[in-house]
Amino acid sequence: MIFLSPTIRRQPEFRQGLMDMLSAAIGIGAWGLMTGVAMLKSGMSVFEAVAMTLLVYAGSSQLASIPLLIAGAPAWVILATGFCVNLRFVVFSLHLRPYLMHMPRWRRLLHGYFTADMSYAMFTRRFPAPATTDAEKLAQEAYLAGNTFVSWISWIVMSLLGIGLANLIPPGWGLGFAGVLSLVAIMCAMASTRLRVLAGVIGGVTAVAAYALPLKLNIVAGIGVAVLLCFWLEKQFGLDPDAEDDK
Repeated sequence: MIFLSPTIRRQPEFRQGLMDMLSAAIGIGAWGLMTGVAMLKSGMSVFEAVAMTLLVYAGSSQLASIPLLIAGAPAWVILATGFCVNLRFVVFSLHLRPYLMHMPRWRRLLHGYFTADMSYAMFTRRFPAPATTDAEKLAQEAYLAGNTFVSWISWIVMSLLGIGLANLIPPGWGLGFAGVLSLVAIMCAMASTRLRVLAGVIGGVTAVAAYALPLKLNIVAGIGVAVLLCFWLEKQFGLDPDAEDDK
């Protein structure tokens, strides 16, 4: 893996990336623990839950798909839900493309797999523009690798722990509600501009208005309406979704 490369680990930016992500590791781990428990409680086998944790590595889409799996929803609905929930990674990829295009394809694919919401946010905040020299490119990759290492380890270890402890944790602890609170906390942390706040409001209002739709398709409707409307607003009024609001 990228973060095991000696060249990467020797960079001071790798250690800085580790330290920066440690502040979010507890929250990521708690979310992973809850997701691991939720997968087992949904009726998945230990093998299926472990495979989903290691291969999917996408907490929001995992949580969105679990109720659909319980309800026996068609495969296309489950896949479409996961696709819609993870649409933000298309935007992340477009933004990160200039930073990573100098790398071989296999390294870009690995960075794509390991990069999550918090690592993307921290990386782009620290490096608002792509590097222009080889030394700067290596430093940026090292910082991203340090971020993703802590995020991935926190998620995987705690998810596997949740799978192992699922049968020992009583349902009355309200872990499902804890998952909702985790998602709300992440959403609030990412709502750093007016356009992002508006996207959250539009998505929430649409999901509530479409609550009667079967198979929780109101969530898909909320995401779709928010994405389309905010793209239109961005083009119509020249809004920058990444621009910080004036203080």
